[in-house]
Amino acid sequence: MSEKKDITKEYTNGEVTIVWKPGLCMHSTLCFNGLPEVFNPRGRPWVNAEGAGTSSIVEQVKKCPSGALSFYYNEKSPAPEEQQPVEELRLVEALPNGPLMVHGSSTIKKPDGSIIRREKNTAFCRCGASGNKPFCDGSHRKVGFEG
Repeated sequence: MSEKKDITKEYTNGEVTIVWKPGLCMHSTLCFNGLPEVFNPRGRPWVNAEGAGTSSIVEQVKKCPSGALSFYYNEKSPAPEEQQPVEELRLVEALPNGPLMVHGSSTIKKPDGSIIRREKNTAFCRCGASGNKPFCDGSHRKVGFEG
């Protein structure tokens, strides 16, 4: 499982690069339900960056609740929307029968003392069954977590 946590894959259409970190994925299915032309879990590779326009890809990737999907523009400088200041306040949301979502950037200190920085949303396990603690991996569905 530790190898899966460290994997990072990139897929590009020339304008934007989609970054996928499977170790962060909580399997919300928002990606392939929202943009199946790009995200197809049965396809190999499962991401087809040529399947839709850049703006559609960016909007869909921004909806990823776990941060497993992110993107960057292939220009030398970040796009204006990516130059927003870091948020000072965080929104913490307990999703029904799912993870605890922290919206905005955060710093997490793990039990071994290592520090992880997240720039977007972070999904934390509430059910106790995740194989990727403290992060959610979607196990709440398998164990029937309610809360």
